[in-house]
Amino acid sequence: MARPIVYGPAYSTYARSVRLALEEKGVDYALVEVDLLAGATKAPEHLARHPFGKVPAFEHDGFALYETDAIMRYVDAAFPGPDLEPADAKGRARMAQAISVIGGYAYPSMIGQIFIQRAVMPMMGNAADEAAIAAALPQAQTCVAALEKLLDGNAHLAGDRLSLADLLLIPVYDYIAQTPEGEKLLADAPNLRRWWDGVRSRESVARTRPSLG
Repeated sequence: MARPIVYGPAYSTYARSVRLALEEKGVDYALVEVDLLAGATKAPEHLARHPFGKVPAFEHDGFALYETDAIMRYVDAAFPGPDLEPADAKGRARMAQAISVIGGYAYPSMIGQIFIQRAVMPMMGNAADEAAIAAALPQAQTCVAALEKLLDGNAHLAGDRLSLADLLLIPVYDYIAQTPEGEKLLADAPNLRRWWDGVRSRESVARTRPSLG
């Protein structure tokens, strides 16, 4: 059986989430770098994999797939290893809720605005847009509060066991915590800090940690 292939840059949060799922399942895979910042996602060969010019894209034994949530669910279902989705209806619903919060609200504010402006723009020789950062902070604060509530009394976002929701949040937390705004937001988030202390030492997290700059 051919190794699955992840197309996307190692620094991408979404590509990292897919890789985290593969690592947690113990699957040998290949990462084909597609440099988003260099415009490689708009090349014809990548648009054939992902018509919206995003990352990651995925292939396994001739089966092509895009969209992170779909890829992660496929990885969990197609390969042996620990289950990454709760077995009960309430746990699955909570996982889906957390995934929606992270993708719909946390990523756009924390990564799409704060981290990009604070960390990526200076790396590219541009000044951070302070107005964009300030505009993103209220939504980021709401996300922190929502995730805090989901983690209240739980080891992970969907209950006591690691799930796909946690794998989606790990790269987002890792980046936002590196910004001054993120440090301030997380200072008042004991549940999130406790969760991070629990997941940061996992081998999958260490093996997928990107190097920026």
